[in-house]
Amino acid sequence: MKNTKLTIALLTLFAVQGLQAQEDDFRKSAPKPGPAPEIQFGEYEEFTLDNGLQVIVVENHKLPRVAFNLLVDVPPAKEEEFAGAAELAGAMLSRGTENRGKAEIDAAVDFIGAQFSTSEDGMFGACLSKHKDKLLEIMEDVLLHPAFPEEEFEKLKKQRLSELSYQKDDANTIAGNVAQMLRYGSHPYGEVPTEETINAITVDRCKAYYENYFMPNTSYLAIIGDINPEEAKEAAKKYFGSWEKGTLNKLFYPRPEAPSEPVVAFVDKPGAVQSVIDITYPLNLKPGAEDVITANVLNTLLGSGGLSSRLNLNIREDKGYSYGVRSTLSYDKHVGYFSAGGSVRNEVTDSAIVEFLYEMNRIRDELVPEEELQSTKNFLTGSFARAMEQPETVARLALNTARYKLPKDYYTNYLKNVNAVTVEQLQEVARKYILPGQSYIVVVGNKPEVADKLARFAGSGAVSFFDLNGNPLAGTEDALPEGLTAMDVVENYLAAIGGREKLEAVQDITFNMSTSVQGMAMQMTMQRKAPNKMLMKVEMNGMIVNETRFDGEQGMVSAMGQQEKLEGEDAQKSLGRQAMLFPELEYKKKKYELVLDGIEQLEDGKAYRILATAPDGSKSTHYFDVQTGLKVKSIITQEGPQGTATVSNVMADYKEVEGIRVPYELTTAGGAPFPITLKVESVEVNSGLSDDIFKVEE
Repeated sequence: MKNTKLTIALLTLFAVQGLQAQEDDFRKSAPKPGPAPEIQFGEYEEFTLDNGLQVIVVENHKLPRVAFNLLVDVPPAKEEEFAGAAELAGAMLSRGTENRGKAEIDAAVDFIGAQFSTSEDGMFGACLSKHKDKLLEIMEDVLLHPAFPEEEFEKLKKQRLSELSYQKDDANTIAGNVAQMLRYGSHPYGEVPTEETINAITVDRCKAYYENYFMPNTSYLAIIGDINPEEAKEAAKKYFGSWEKGTLNKLFYPRPEAPSEPVVAFVDKPGAVQSVIDITYPLNLKPGAEDVITANVLNTLLGSGGLSSRLNLNIREDKGYSYGVRSTLSYDKHVGYFSAGGSVRNEVTDSAIVEFLYEMNRIRDELVPEEELQSTKNFLTGSFARAMEQPETVARLALNTARYKLPKDYYTNYLKNVNAVTVEQLQEVARKYILPGQSYIVVVGNKPEVADKLARFAGSGAVSFFDLNGNPLAGTEDALPEGLTAMDVVENYLAAIGGREKLEAVQDITFNMSTSVQGMAMQMTMQRKAPNKMLMKVEMNGMIVNETRFDGEQGMVSAMGQQEKLEGEDAQKSLGRQAMLFPELEYKKKKYELVLDGIEQLEDGKAYRILATAPDGSKSTHYFDVQTGLKVKSIITQEGPQGTATVSNVMADYKEVEGIRVPYELTTAGGAPFPITLKVESVEVNSGLSDDIFKVEE
């Protein structure tokens, strides 16, 4: 947004001082850019230990800190049914050694105020230079004597499974996974961990990963900061010199190619109010290649240069389709890739794809104006200079120099080379690496609203459908039985859980449930009374952390000491439907609009999909198992203070109580930062609940 006050003040000053000529000159030409700042990267000292460990030392005495970045150069390898084992193995390194438990490692790191982390391809540590020996003792112990304790492995595995459970409902994660699988195909980079593969991993497989790939003769150690080469060499020998050599088994995998024509891959996320778009393909762009610096300038201008990038100026600022989009052009010594995308509203999904492809084609077909190129160079210069203030960045770049055999002055001269890029070079590189006609166009969204509009972008003229795990689906769903209506499916459900007569005889019902949130036990009580009263309490450690009441007319929500009273239409809309004992009993009476929309393959079988519109206009989607008739999933779109949100509930483990069947397991996603699975401990039917417990205090 323009700063109007500042502009007026400047013009007034010019007029008063009679400097109109200077004002005209100011308008005609922007200030000329200065020379690229020199990056004081430091002189390298390189040496190799007897065991083959390559060590890079960069002195920097500005601060009394030193960083150690150990990189294990692990080649691509297929994990197949154990996808995710490498990630778990890397995390397990810091979970205990033969000499220290995890708590001891954490305490020792905290005591010296250090940073320390491990991963599948090495470890990083940083501390005050006076504490370097204490940190190196920890790093040596973790690297050479990992214990892989079973107890810690089970904790880590449970944590990873929890993350995957959340990600199953996250459209961005789904889009990223499907894009990764399509982009890389059968290459190891295309493997995506699932709950099944994580469950299959054992401690022994993690140990095998460590034994097969963690060896000094394929590793690099970058030492950056307040240390001289002599001290660094002595430290490297002392703490890493006894690390024994190994023999690395490398396998060859063909490099994946971009598709010959655009492929549209769609993943249905019922009830989603936004679509996630990812336009992607693999690239042959290796570190240190002649095109890398120009490609970085190109991608910054196109989509990674913040809100001023072309994609954002078009799709966010001009069209208003998204809060923000971006692109990535990544180099890699095995397989690089391009990706462009973001989240957009359902109704403009196809229009947004048009604009993505337009900008990709425009940067290929038209020379970039000099002013725009210079602005991009300025952005890169500032970003690079700021990043160089972090020891992690310097360590990473030093490792890149050694690992990819780059010239020693590659990063010292990086900004000079950035500023030397011409508009002609930019277009030449764009035509090599920006391939709108050879892209996978991945979209995760609400199928009924979005999918039919996307076929025109596919070279084949058809959309390819995938499930949440990236598995191909048939392009057409099973045909609905002739004559079957949405109300028939609802009536079958009511019959499956007890029948209308028994359900209408229920006057009240109480569910006592429990769950665990990030390791903390919680209890939840849900009480409902006909026709539409409700009380919900959530307790943790004996304290009520959330309480919601609805007496049929007004409601009260109390959480963390804050209270909000709801009355009239607001109360009915947000709490009224939650308070109904069996909402499906009311579909006919309250004139819900129901559409039998098809048959969908869910994780546990096929289900009829029904779109429901309440009298107040609220929309929801419900799934009823084709075989049992039971309701197995519902998706509700809700308006809240943060905008429109989608909440999904999965019902399972139905059991009979007093002649009616109720689900004993309920998993909710979307209403909290992570999915919550509630286990029913007891159910009470017609216990004579008093109206007093639902009253909302004035």
